[in-house]
Amino acid sequence: MNARRALLAVFALLFCAGCGRASRHADDVATLRLIGARIGGCDPARAGDAASAAVYARLYEGLLQYDPEARPYRLMPSLAESMPEVSADGLEYVFRLRAGIRFHDDPCFVATGGVGREVVAEDFVYSIQRVADPFVASSGWWAFSDRIVGLDEFRVAAAAAGRADYDRPVSGLRAEDARTLRLRLKRPYPQLLWVLAMHYAYVVPREAVEYYGEDFGRHPVGTGPFQLASWRPNYRMEFVRHPRWTAAGRAEAAVGLPAIGRIVAYVVQDPTTQWLLFLQGRLDLIGVARDNWDAVFDETGALRESLSLGGIEALRHEALEIQYIGFNMDDPVLGPNRALRLALAWAFDGEAWSRFHGGRVRRPLSPVPAGVAGDPGPPSRPVGFDLDRARALLAEAGYPDGRDPHTGRRLQLTLEIADADRPEIRQSTDLFIQFMDRIGVVVMPSYNNRPTFFQKLARRQAQMFRLSWVADYPDAQNFLQLFYGPNASPGPNRVNYANPEYDRLYERMREMPDTPERTALCARMVEILVEDAPWLLVGRPVEVVLKSGRLWNYRPHAFPYGMEKYWRIEDANP
Repeated sequence: MNARRALLAVFALLFCAGCGRASRHADDVATLRLIGARIGGCDPARAGDAASAAVYARLYEGLLQYDPEARPYRLMPSLAESMPEVSADGLEYVFRLRAGIRFHDDPCFVATGGVGREVVAEDFVYSIQRVADPFVASSGWWAFSDRIVGLDEFRVAAAAAGRADYDRPVSGLRAEDARTLRLRLKRPYPQLLWVLAMHYAYVVPREAVEYYGEDFGRHPVGTGPFQLASWRPNYRMEFVRHPRWTAAGRAEAAVGLPAIGRIVAYVVQDPTTQWLLFLQGRLDLIGVARDNWDAVFDETGALRESLSLGGIEALRHEALEIQYIGFNMDDPVLGPNRALRLALAWAFDGEAWSRFHGGRVRRPLSPVPAGVAGDPGPPSRPVGFDLDRARALLAEAGYPDGRDPHTGRRLQLTLEIADADRPEIRQSTDLFIQFMDRIGVVVMPSYNNRPTFFQKLARRQAQMFRLSWVADYPDAQNFLQLFYGPNASPGPNRVNYANPEYDRLYERMREMPDTPERTALCARMVEILVEDAPWLLVGRPVEVVLKSGRLWNYRPHAFPYGMEKYWRIEDANP
């Protein structure tokens, strides 16, 4: 253990006797203390990052939400009374809204003297139109583009007119009455239900958007269990329980939820500072950074006794994320040479990679993570670590011992990397370079800031690059779309992979409901990808969080948005 980790371990011993009991103030008993992040605003149509989505889900709600307990993940009604009625052809969805759901009180409701009015179906029509409005510039347009009858035409008309006409009817998006919403699709889109649980589909009142204009993101008005009480950008956000949230027939009201009266989210980026705040009892939930690992867990991987005696628990779950090295299929060296791509993949030492990350990353066998709808399981012939096979493939690729026989020089490849300021990224990149050096291949790292990195990907200028994909929703389609030819850069198919057979299978699969037939198509697609190797599969993270003894009912979730309403804060050691 180095000196820094030893110091952290000492802090653990000193502070953990008071973990969960740092404050006895009456107001603190129902206050949840979390790490927040810098966000640009509270408009659910705009930001697409997880940190913003966590904030939005406290303030806003949609038709559907994730079941907090179900594994595999599934949806349940939120502002909808029940799951929708779906036509036999999969093209029409009818939702009935709960009665009595009201927006938070706000001055924007001039007609009612600032009292929040009841949510009606037309509010959902408006909210989805906002995502389509080109002048809102929503990052969620991808989720509705070319899906709902008439919505693309609404967007085109807005662009042509220089402004969106929200009174223009959209034939596939209709409020049939105050509590009935009907959606008509161009073609089957089974993923629509997952999309309707995302923050892009949260309901917002037109009055608030028009009242606050461009400042709407600073004055959120939703229906969620919490309201924004204060916001000091780059420092902290505070949320308070909405007193009227439980009064509208929600099932949570029957058991007294939300039990948390206040949430305080601090913007603290340094992992060491987060850790010390947690030890002092000033935070209830944190992730475990790599540098703090030895201070948290002993040599056997168990939580250190000093922490467990303080009521702290460690919880683990595999993230729905795939980390990979992408091979640009446009590149003249890598693109046409499948044997070369496979040689690099077989030279990757997954066990050494996992040890470097303290066991918090496992090498995936498939680009589709286990546990999602349509998961076909591991491929029949997965790629592993085998240097002999890697060297044989390298010779087959025309580079025996990693050298070009025409020049005698070692093959040199460039790896583009973002987040150059993170030591862990640089250190793990050095490890990857060592893996490739074992077979004679030279990898030159090119470190970029994030904007430059993504510009290179969009322009197809990266030979190899290091990236990850985090699921938007738990469905195999969300990962398999990353290899669909028409999604090539600047779309999500960053490697510019194109395979006619794969594209045909994808076009069939994406319109099918979750059935064994669809899973069989996913399996064939995964087999094609393993054979073609457009990605070198690097890791699937195992997320580890520490929970204070004050926090109850917490369970890790890949889509934790809005879950705080199910948690409780109770001092276990009064």
